Amino acid sequence: MKPVLTPQEMTAADNAAIAAGTPAEVLLTRAGSAVAWESRKLLGETYGRRVLVACGPGNNGGDGRIAAQILSGWGAKVEVLDIASPAATAQLGAMTTSFDQIIDAMYGTGFRDELNGVAARVAEMSYEIPTVAVDIPSGVNGTTGAVTGKAVRAQVTVTFSAHKPGICFEPGRGLAGDVRVAQIGIAVGSPDLTITTEADVRQALATRQLSNHDFETHKWKSGLLVIGGSRGMVGAPLLVSRAAMRVGAGIVWCAVPGKDAAARASGSEVIMRALPETRKGSWRKVGTVANSFSRFQAMAIGPGLGLERSTGKAVRATLSRGANPVVLDADGLRAFSGCPELLKRRSGSTIVTPHAGEFLALTGRAVGDDRALAARELAQRSGAVVLLKGPATVVADPSGRAAINPSDGPWLATAGSGDVLTGIIGGLLARGLAPFAAATAGAWLHCQAADEAGHTGMVAGDLIDALPRVLDRL
Repeated sequence: MKPVLTPQEMTAADNAAIAAGTPAEVLLTRAGSAVAWESRKLLGETYGRRVLVACGPGNNGGDGRIAAQILSGWGAKVEVLDIASPAATAQLGAMTTSFDQIIDAMYGTGFRDELNGVAARVAEMSYEIPTVAVDIPSGVNGTTGAVTGKAVRAQVTVTFSAHKPGICFEPGRGLAGDVRVAQIGIAVGSPDLTITTEADVRQALATRQLSNHDFETHKWKSGLLVIGGSRGMVGAPLLVSRAAMRVGAGIVWCAVPGKDAAARASGSEVIMRALPETRKGSWRKVGTVANSFSRFQAMAIGPGLGLERSTGKAVRATLSRGANPVVLDADGLRAFSGCPELLKRRSGSTIVTPHAGEFLALTGRAVGDDRALAARELAQRSGAVVLLKGPATVVADPSGRAAINPSDGPWLATAGSGDVLTGIIGGLLARGLAPFAAATAGAWLHCQAADEAGHTGMVAGDLIDALPRVLDRL
């Protein structure tokens, strides 16, 4: 996991390093040197290149001034703009030089206001001139990534010691460009917020049950029960089922309302089972499938179920009877609208996977700007692991631990994509992964499958077909 430090945590770590004997001036010099080096790499060469260094009044400005000195020593023609100076407006207006680069050293992660005056003008210039941001693009909220008014758009952001939330969440993530973490001698410890890496997923998958060398295994050691669908919506649980099998679930039963629907959907590796249905073709009650709960290592419930009242009752009854780990998604989440704390009554663990609309239905409030805080609060309220979908998916557990998935994109906004994610997580649960590991690894694999499938013209089924290739690389 890559550590992510909030602005407050970073300040504490900075102060601890100084208290331990590293002078503040040394840290400042290291930071400015790192900025100068990344500036040089972006420029390609420094001699004769024109660089505008926009400096604010705080430590960011100090980093920028040191970078300016170093770049000047390398032969660059550097102009330092002190945005706090009364002469800054006139200085900026008098500039006739066409700059090759801007270094944004105006404001750091603690900035909460709206850029105005000279700072706003520099932000406008960053859309026309390649820009290196110091720690975070000015105008971006360091805790949430939110922007009020204008903000700098950087090609490269040089941040120090660890990522910051503001460059992990949109729109800050998109404005930060390529993020480079410079180590300047500050220990960051083990923060509760991290970024999922490939190494984390490799470690999560390296369990006995996922090994191809477990010759004593059989399909029922990793069975998954999928419950979903309604009239016209049987495709959703089938996507869940197929994705689960592709990540290694040994056997998958897919239970859908109605004997006819189950019969029509049969004919593949997925074993279909019929649930009692209402006159409208929705799930009516648990039925005889409950007799088989104990055979499965995990369950996935929700996609395509519909919103009839009897369906919600059936969802709640199933979760109260089955002690299996469960991933609860889509219409299954609606059974707990306004009362996610009821999930704490389960004897088994639960993963919930809401998007913004489902989060609103569950909690009664919008996600808001702070996605990590929203996911953590729902995890504490529900006692479940929460996978909050959206730009920069967040996984949180009731302890406050949270992980950001780094590699999503708009190409995943296609029908059935969420069902595939549910299937991946359900399959990993069935293979024995702990809920937090299954959710973080599942989100990462989901995005990697999209990259493998190709983003143009991609549909949900392409994700499923790409999963074996992604897993094979791991």
